[in-house]
Amino acid sequence: MTDNIMTLIDELRKSGLHEDLEFCKKAAEYLAQQAIELEAEEVIGAKKYERSETRTNQRNGTRKRTLETRVGEIELEIPKLRKGTYFPSILERRNMIEDALLTVVQEAYVQGIATRKMEKLFKALGLPGIDKSKVSRICKELNEMVQQFRERPLQACYPYIWLDAIALKVRENHRVVNLSMAIAIGVDRQGERHIVGFELGAGESEAFWLDFLRSIKRRGLEEAKLVTSDAHSGLVSALTQALSGAAWQRCTVHFMRNVLSQISHKDKKRIADALKLIFEQPDHQNALSYLEEIAARMQNRWPKAAEMLLEAKEDILVYKTFPEEHHRSIHSVNPLERLNREIRRRTRVVGVFPDRSSVYRLVGTLLVNTDEDWRAGRSYMGKEGVEKIFKRSLERKNKEFILDDALISLEAQNAIYTT
Repeated sequence: MTDNIMTLIDELRKSGLHEDLEFCKKAAEYLAQQAIELEAEEVIGAKKYERSETRTNQRNGTRKRTLETRVGEIELEIPKLRKGTYFPSILERRNMIEDALLTVVQEAYVQGIATRKMEKLFKALGLPGIDKSKVSRICKELNEMVQQFRERPLQACYPYIWLDAIALKVRENHRVVNLSMAIAIGVDRQGERHIVGFELGAGESEAFWLDFLRSIKRRGLEEAKLVTSDAHSGLVSALTQALSGAAWQRCTVHFMRNVLSQISHKDKKRIADALKLIFEQPDHQNALSYLEEIAARMQNRWPKAAEMLLEAKEDILVYKTFPEEHHRSIHSVNPLERLNREIRRRTRVVGVFPDRSSVYRLVGTLLVNTDEDWRAGRSYMGKEGVEKIFKRSLERKNKEFILDDALISLEAQNAIYTT
């Protein structure tokens, strides 16, 4: 072994190839392989093909291992044993470094850092750099985590649920198409926020939303008291079928934008201030009366806007029938819009996703991390406030039972009187 190394060093000095990168790569490969062979001989208790009383094991072929070094990738052969396993000690520390680098790449990918910036970082550390294909291979390990999160069981009841979708560009069949990532977040009975589900599909059709909502129900959701979303016809229709027992709140922010689009530019601020007063009313009845009054005043000059107000008056004021301390959160999809902005910031770096799985990998990992952050932070809503919803629901049911009993009793008396 020593003679071989000395011969290698002498040849390196004589030829002047010590400055050649390829020669250095071969030298590093040779030295590392020889170190592995010596260590394997100690573990086995004998050299290759040697008969010895000290032998405790036998070789059983080799497995290849690629190792990245400062002079490039080198190929090593790790001996396999008939009994037990063997892993070279010179690679154990390298394994820890590689695991750390993989974690860095995965976190950088999720945080929306461009591949070219990662490549600069790798080169600054003395590594050969990293290309897009290698980033994809490393980050595929995130797929299993995302899949488990998407399929996890849900709680039976989420009193409040927000629904929205974000458009993303994905390459399919050699062309770029716009797909929608539907996202549902919810608040449970303890007042904690959760990512309830997410699904990628073609457009925001009724079939797409219905399939998404039914998949959530299959995972355990049984009851929701209020669902807040925009007024996409497909979404609203799907809600009536999949979550028929839940009230629907139309997003007030999107609604105001729709109404103001019918108003001339010079009058927009004045009308916007008037519309805001609707939602500042103390209760549902006052808000409804004020809305009708504004619609009547707008009828002559802005009939289309007035008509929109009257058509949506029940849908945009549903939140007023829920506990007042929740009004700020449940009247719009703003809690979900903040999450959508973060998704856009990170997907903007990618531009066009190569396939659907890459969308789930990036956006899904971000949503998994978000859900963990929410659970680690403070409660989104107080548990006592959430319980008020169920107390009101119980009181309403009791009143209905009393009314039903009274009507049955009245019918019975009428029947006796007529006989």
